[in-house]
Amino acid sequence: MTLRLYDTATGEVRDFVPLQPGKASLYVCGLTVQSEPHVGHVRSGVNFDVLQRWLRHSGYDVTFIRNVTDIDDKILAKAQAQGRPWYNLAYDMHRELSRAYAALNVAPPTYEPAATGHVPEMVELIRELIERGHAYAAPGSTAGCDDVYFDVRSWPAYGELTHQGIDDMEAAADADPRGKRDPRDFALWKGRKDSEPETASWPSPWGRGRPGWHIECSAMAGKYLGPAFDIHGGGVDLRFPHHENEQAQARAAGRPFASYWMHNAWITTAGEKMSKSLGNSLTIPSVLERFRGIELRYYLVSAHYRSHVEFSFEALEEAAAGFRRIEGFLDRARGQAGDLGGSAVPEAFAAAMDDDLGTPAAVAVLHDTVREGNRLLGEGASVADPLGAVVAMLDVLGLDPRDPAWGGAGGTDDDKLTHAVDTLVRGLLEARAAARAAKDWARADEIRDQLKAAGIEIEDTPSGPKWSLT
Repeated sequence: MTLRLYDTATGEVRDFVPLQPGKASLYVCGLTVQSEPHVGHVRSGVNFDVLQRWLRHSGYDVTFIRNVTDIDDKILAKAQAQGRPWYNLAYDMHRELSRAYAALNVAPPTYEPAATGHVPEMVELIRELIERGHAYAAPGSTAGCDDVYFDVRSWPAYGELTHQGIDDMEAAADADPRGKRDPRDFALWKGRKDSEPETASWPSPWGRGRPGWHIECSAMAGKYLGPAFDIHGGGVDLRFPHHENEQAQARAAGRPFASYWMHNAWITTAGEKMSKSLGNSLTIPSVLERFRGIELRYYLVSAHYRSHVEFSFEALEEAAAGFRRIEGFLDRARGQAGDLGGSAVPEAFAAAMDDDLGTPAAVAVLHDTVREGNRLLGEGASVADPLGAVVAMLDVLGLDPRDPAWGGAGGTDDDKLTHAVDTLVRGLLEARAAARAAKDWARADEIRDQLKAAGIEIEDTPSGPKWSLT
């Protein structure tokens, strides 16, 4: 089956046909490193990590670029409010982001460029746009430091990514509108203001200043992937204005840019997009105090990347319990068959992944295979085939507990201890369930009392027994 992807530019599921046979080029807009990453932030990282893993599994030589925006109005404002240099804030938050990605086994991209390291490429692209008549300079608020804007009226195709007409769009709120020919014109270069630190500006033909947000990604994508590449990804909230503007300025400069656009949906809390401005963000370190990174990744992978996810700790707990059942099978099966690897994924799993990264259906195949393996274990039959298939599927999803990225058995020493205790407890719970099925109430109560004496409380729920420390 051919890999098919939903292209948000056309609104259609299309066969993936790369520009170069056997190769795949992927650019994903990373984060603006202004504060600690939350669950909503890392969803994009996890989703596109699954994409690159599936592309590689499918035989493609993948070049994957994921940028970091480390200069921005919000970074300057937050750094000033905290009384620290803007570059110190950006550096610290970039490190937090890297730790969050590592905690969820998000594989590093081929390269992770930072905006501040690519100002010359941005200046060159702006110069090209001015020469082609698609951009213009206007006096900034500080003498000798001009702003430069993209002239949206000069590019008839502006709005084609999001299927909007210019007159239906809101004004671009990224700079003082007084210097703009049209309120929708967006900033390519922001002349330095007297209120901003000197370190947050670079020399240019238009005086000292810094790049606008949109020009950063167009320039970095062009540097590392060339004028045309296969897939551009990011969160759905970036479609407009960010991605619309990226595409317009790149194509206005004569660069074909992306062939496919992919966007992951939001994670919401109480129906609202998870964001710091709403005060409903859940930072990765705080979530990892309650759940292992591998469990949080499983929760994110189990939902289709284009589906909105309403986050709750109850839903995360259910997902974690489901993943622990997979781990329990792995532990028991490896005890019988050894540590198998190198098996092929089931055809149904491959078909699900080829259908626009259908991870919910792929995870269903994973659980079906685990159930078959448990049946074979109960019969004393060989589980080599289902074990190998489960390991292969987990590898594609970045969920193999024995991947060294998880610390060898699912993460840190605390993670390993939690997993070991959970495996032992669940073994006793399975024995208790078998006793209750056989109406051996004395044995069932004995197991419950044994667990209670060890400080473990059991709660019988419709989805099965849950345990917690008393």
